[in-house]
Amino acid sequence: MIHVNNLHVGTRLLPMSFQCEPGSFLHIVGPNGSGKSTLLAALAGMMSYQGQVCFGTDDISCLTTQDLAVRRAYLAQNERPVFAVDVYHYLTLSIPDSVIADQKKISDVIHYLCGRLNLQDKLARSIHHISGGEWQRVRLAGSCLQIWPSLNPEGQYLILDEPASALDVGQEKLMYDLLAEVRAMGITILMANHDLNRTYKNASQVVLLNQGILYRSGRPKEVLNSESIKDIFQTDVQAVDIKGKSYLLFD
Repeated sequence: MIHVNNLHVGTRLLPMSFQCEPGSFLHIVGPNGSGKSTLLAALAGMMSYQGQVCFGTDDISCLTTQDLAVRRAYLAQNERPVFAVDVYHYLTLSIPDSVIADQKKISDVIHYLCGRLNLQDKLARSIHHISGGEWQRVRLAGSCLQIWPSLNPEGQYLILDEPASALDVGQEKLMYDLLAEVRAMGITILMANHDLNRTYKNASQVVLLNQGILYRSGRPKEVLNSESIKDIFQTDVQAVDIKGKSYLLFD
């Protein structure tokens, strides 16, 4: 479980508290500039903050960088590194130094993840010679590899900042299918997201931010109602059921 108590970051995030249950798929949503990336960076232990964030009973401010790398993977919004390596080598760099696993097991998981994300033919390519969507999927594979249970039994959390950026609709489907598998293995996932229908369908818990303020948190249907969306996004919406599935229909 992740406990967030009175967390705030200067004027970018005002004090907020919430919990993320083990095995949850928590989506952090809100308009651009609402503080989603700041919140995720703080939860990952990657920026200074006031208040308290705990992984279980452990305050993350007391964990070393190595401890954090073993417990959680964090996919930020960033550019490609300046060094040039092939995709396979880049992925091996995702495994924390303290994790002991034989090379065959590592290779098997890398090939499995790349198969799930349709990257099988990119493993020998330089990371500078693949497309933006391919690079985003490589980074996602690396984050999953970091906390993959058969390699790292201590991995617990996968923190993703807009992982669907640069993905087309088919690649996004591959991503969500893989995340469902990761969650089924007991990993808790926290993710910033802009597609409210995906949040409505896939999230188990939603944190809705607006201008650095925690506006509401809870189940998707509780948080993403017409009143909240009208207030935060200034657009009308209604929930509709199509063939037994619920969707948000925007005017």
